Amino acid sequence: MGIVLMTAFGGLMWLIFTAMLAMAVVAFVMAALFREDAYRAADKQNKGFWLIILGIAVAVNLLVPMLFLQLAGLVATIVFFVDVRPALQQVSGGRGRGWGRRGGSSSDGPYGPYNGGR
Repeated sequence: MGIVLMTAFGGLMWLIFTAMLAMAVVAFVMAALFREDAYRAADKQNKGFWLIILGIAVAVNLLVPMLFLQLAGLVATIVFFVDVRPALQQVSGGRGRGWGRRGGSSSDGPYGPYNGGR
């Protein structure tokens, strides 16, 4: 019975660590896609800072099996998702190069909807 519980616990921990790694990778890619001036306009450090922090979070999840460091990376990832990314989307007009697009239609042009010359 003890071996079954340890195996189940090991599987659960593997799943949690994999989810933490996936979140860090997604946050890193999103951070890379926003323009540098969006970070300055949103007053959220700069692009290099966030790429370094999230890159370290990815590296720690991949290479260093220390729970404390992995949790620190998770906190940085969560801060990016709940604070930095929404601010960047707001100053970018809701567009982070495909991330989080809102509204609009396929007939919208750069100055509003295209009405067919009417």
